[in-house]
Amino acid sequence: MGFTIGGIREMRSGSRRRARTTECTAVAEYTGLWGWDVQPGARAVNGQCSCGDRACAAPGAHPLPFASPVPAGAALDDATKAWSEYPGAALLLPVGRAFDVIEVAEAAGRRALVRMERMGLPLGPVCATPTGRAQFFVAPGAAEELPRLLYRMGWDDADLDLHCLGPGSHITAPPSSPGGLGPVRWLRPPTLDTAGAPPQARLLLGTLAYMCHRTHA
Repeated sequence: MGFTIGGIREMRSGSRRRARTTECTAVAEYTGLWGWDVQPGARAVNGQCSCGDRACAAPGAHPLPFASPVPAGAALDDATKAWSEYPGAALLLPVGRAFDVIEVAEAAGRRALVRMERMGLPLGPVCATPTGRAQFFVAPGAAEELPRLLYRMGWDDADLDLHCLGPGSHITAPPSSPGGLGPVRWLRPPTLDTAGAPPQARLLLGTLAYMCHRTHA
């Protein structure tokens, strides 16, 4: 018998086992190595959300309401045991605890990433989503500071395709697939130096805003 989340049957047993092993390894890496909580999330299957709500506003891209997070610090055995309670769940990272996220169009994000690496600016992990967005991990508090920082730099946030996610938000983490559109991937993977201490938003914001402006110009 196949397992289900919210009544939607997952794929065949062989691919299920391989996916579960990959997911459990990723969960253990995020919790044990990088020090992040991991929240079990819904998945999109055949265009429907595994939460069972046919009118779901965020299919395959929100936490499962009945699931507890796997806490930061959980080792492989603990993460595997915890994740086995939610087979097939997507990996979501809570924002606002270890990091906030500045999100821009992927094209602008890639240009900014190259420019910031050449300038030697401090950088944290960076994800790319299947919807064409780049997500820069920055120090917590960025979402609250963003309007003031943009104002001080002379940028009007209304003219920029730039957003900041803070407490209460979640992002889908590799190798999961938000909305069934394809996997999230790392543009810049986490490291021991950056996972627990991402850079302050003010150090990156000028370059990100400039690249967003160029993309729209």
